[in-house]
Amino acid sequence: MLFNVEKAIIQRITDWHNWPFYLFYFPLGYAWVWYYIKTRSLWFFTASNPTLTFGGFEGEAKSEMYTQLPSELYPKSIFISPALPFADVTPQLLRAGIRYPFVVKPDVGMKGLLFRKIVNEQQLKTYHSAMPATYIIQEFIDMPCEVSVFYCRKPANCKGSITAFIEKKLLEVTGNGSSTLEALISNNAEAKEFLSTIKKQHAKDLQTVLPAGETFCISHIANLYNGARFVDLTSEVNDTLHQIFDTISHQTQFLYGRYDIKCQSVEDMLQGKNFIILEFNGAGSVPNHIHAGKYNLPQAYKEILKHWKAMYEISRDNCKNGIPYWGFLKGYRFLQNSKRYFNKLKQLDKELDLNVR
Repeated sequence: MLFNVEKAIIQRITDWHNWPFYLFYFPLGYAWVWYYIKTRSLWFFTASNPTLTFGGFEGEAKSEMYTQLPSELYPKSIFISPALPFADVTPQLLRAGIRYPFVVKPDVGMKGLLFRKIVNEQQLKTYHSAMPATYIIQEFIDMPCEVSVFYCRKPANCKGSITAFIEKKLLEVTGNGSSTLEALISNNAEAKEFLSTIKKQHAKDLQTVLPAGETFCISHIANLYNGARFVDLTSEVNDTLHQIFDTISHQTQFLYGRYDIKCQSVEDMLQGKNFIILEFNGAGSVPNHIHAGKYNLPQAYKEILKHWKAMYEISRDNCKNGIPYWGFLKGYRFLQNSKRYFNKLKQLDKELDLNVR
């Protein structure tokens, strides 16, 4: 028993994928200091994406992204103020052509906080009454494949580069015709880590017996914090994919960051068809291919440093072209406000139980 405990502790310490944020990034702090010295700005990254607040590092609104994209490239979306009477929400849904089920999420969010799949009016009413800030109602994109594309382009260049392309595998279990959902989750190694959260979210479904071969999606949020698994497909990037994101980058002036995308298949994405952009994330984007199993810790750090260098060079060039870095006080106050806001969302995310996600 003691041996198993020691083994679990050692495994947790050596599994750098799940280290706390500050522990993981502490050894790379020297690079941030170096860029600060070179630019004389702690917030040098704010010039990397001129059309996103704070360069898209943190606290940017998704509405900023969507207004820059052609409407056919992102899901039908409406933005709802918490001050809006709930009776006025349904007419907006009808006008936008959004039907149940759909997803809701904060306009300014992170890490899947308060992302929910809504299946009926009562759930929407509960969500609306709890939300302290503007949120998005968005059509549910029922495509089987989710991918991420990391893109960088210097402002003077016509063409950029795709530095990473991954497929995200959602946390799912498959039925065998005899086991309950609770048993399937308990016996799934990837799901065990999230067991207490899962049981709360899916309490009404836990005793359901899944037919053999039927899959149950435990979480529709495709990030590490919700059990998603990443597959590195960077070697498959082709000219078509480069052309797609070069075109989008010139339309939006989005020069550095990660696109999260739903598509019918990886093959379709590589051919530039049947895909929808869920969102794009700027200077705060993590090159998630480091979590796809091919990289040890030194290699992961090397990838991060490579991306930070690209971000610095893009910001530097934009600054030379008249786009200033944020001043210290402006950036500090923005981060403090963001911290308070996200702490409120984190607490609400724990409390708001709609029994679906």
